[in-house]
Amino acid sequence: MKKIIILLFIGLVAAGFAAAQVSAGGTLYVAVKTVSLKSGTGIFTSDRGTLAYGDRVTVLRVSGNNVEIRSAANSSLTGWAPRSSFTVNQINQGAVGNVSEREQAMAARGFNQEVENTYKTQGNYNYADVDRVEAITFNAADLRRFLEEGRLAMGGN
Repeated sequence: MKKIIILLFIGLVAAGFAAAQVSAGGTLYVAVKTVSLKSGTGIFTSDRGTLAYGDRVTVLRVSGNNVEIRSAANSSLTGWAPRSSFTVNQINQGAVGNVSEREQAMAARGFNQEVENTYKTQGNYNYADVDRVEAITFNAADLRRFLEEGRLAMGGN
């Protein structure tokens, strides 16, 4: 479990460095498998659409850890998403050649061969654990009920 947390932290830090360069009018690229665009910054705001890994977007506004973006492929698709879901680096999906899906997924998390080699020399990390954690999903209605029953703050808008 400690290894999973370390890997996730490193991935978030790498994404955070790219997200730090975000400003209105800038271009970003989706750096995760999919990202859901919301009508606001809160977790319970309505969905407006979904973007996929590598999609290009234009930043409309920045608010804390969230960005309001417009899809380059579909100008009517706008919404809010976490800044950490994007990178300033263009993702060239056509140039992957014989790169495996696993390697592509690792690159999307900010990993490269040098980083992976460092991890290998420091210990035996199981990247499948990261995949399992990322696969965890939740139903928004169940989450809302959990928060209400526990008298926990809803957060966001």
